[in-house]
Amino acid sequence: MRRRLFLQQTAFAASTVAARPFLAYLPQQKYKTVLIGSGWWGLNILREGVRTGEMRVAALCDVDQNQLTHARTEVDKWCNDQPKSYADFRECLRQEKPDIAIIATPDHWHALPAIEALQSGAHVFLEKPIGHTVKEGTAIVKAARDAKRVCIVDFHRRYSPHNVGANQFLRDGKAGKIHHVQAFVHYNWGTAQKSPPTTPPAGLDWDAYCGPAPLVPYHSGIHPRGFRQYMAFANGQIGDWGPHWFDQILWWTEETMPRRVFSTWKKGLRGGNADAPEEQTAVFEFENFTCTWEHSLHNPRPEGKGENVGVYFHGTEGTLHLGWQKGWTFYPNDPKKETIHQDPSLDKPDDQNIALVWRDMLACIKSGKTPHADVQHGKYATDMALLANISAQTGRALQWDPTRDAILGDKAASKLLSRDYRGEWKYPR
Repeated sequence: MRRRLFLQQTAFAASTVAARPFLAYLPQQKYKTVLIGSGWWGLNILREGVRTGEMRVAALCDVDQNQLTHARTEVDKWCNDQPKSYADFRECLRQEKPDIAIIATPDHWHALPAIEALQSGAHVFLEKPIGHTVKEGTAIVKAARDAKRVCIVDFHRRYSPHNVGANQFLRDGKAGKIHHVQAFVHYNWGTAQKSPPTTPPAGLDWDAYCGPAPLVPYHSGIHPRGFRQYMAFANGQIGDWGPHWFDQILWWTEETMPRRVFSTWKKGLRGGNADAPEEQTAVFEFENFTCTWEHSLHNPRPEGKGENVGVYFHGTEGTLHLGWQKGWTFYPNDPKKETIHQDPSLDKPDDQNIALVWRDMLACIKSGKTPHADVQHGKYATDMALLANISAQTGRALQWDPTRDAILGDKAASKLLSRDYRGEWKYPR
């Protein structure tokens, strides 16, 4: 198979960040920054922020003292800021009054800290999905607009050079007319964890971890880093990977949201403690094309071309596979035409381009402009995943009206756009 490298000259592609030393240049301004949710991914985000040279790490916040200790050790390697430690995000925001708040908690804890940070005057770097339920996202967008603050979502794939190149290729019509888009994630996660619940480890406030969610028995499969497969705290594979790929699709099309959603799932195929669906298929009907989603925790689909994650854009001229670690490839329908490929340019150690998100956020704070990965984009992409889960839970198709932020003609499904909060926590409005 012949291949030629497709080099798309764009502003974002040109701004690819190579390996950078910490604190490489003197900053013009130091933004007082707090990290809420100090686990693995929160540290990835913070590390790239520190590398800009434009922030001072004022505080780390987490309900798990073990994660806080580790995070402090890591931050001390990057800078001399000596951040304070907090267990309660409210106290952290009240005491520190930050310029920037990073929200990198489990999904069920995204909305309340993000909204309080925005209302306190901070700009917010928000991890996806933006909320655990649809109406949480609605409240976050409202808070950002009311506060007139930047709220950027960690859609680093909106900035990665090969994603930018693929988007332009599609917009230029080189794949032809596209009527079907197929998003997929096929990871074989191996054996499900079947251990019984245990006592939370010392240093972890499990009641605070559950927060507004149900107080379920602690299990090491949930924390650390396993929460995405537990529906009290996240929304499974489609809630994790889905917003990334749905955002790529919504970025390409001029339509904002599907008008009809249907999904079906399979749970409990392997047993174990997790209750997220191991297999799921969803269909999203747009005005001009159909989008499908498929994920499997059992089978990586070895017969497929390219990576086992990404999006197939099926056009009249051929199929473009937009992936992650292998870039994108266009397979033409005409066998006489050559395959077109663009390699990725990804930052280490995590093969992401978080630095480009930070570059946009800092520029928008200074200019007052709306970021490329604005929270509204985060809401649209998150809503697609959440509506698919509501459809699977109710067993029927949903009619969605994004202008009204509402499911039409289905009161039972509409109730699932939000959920009751536990204890002292009040659902945001």
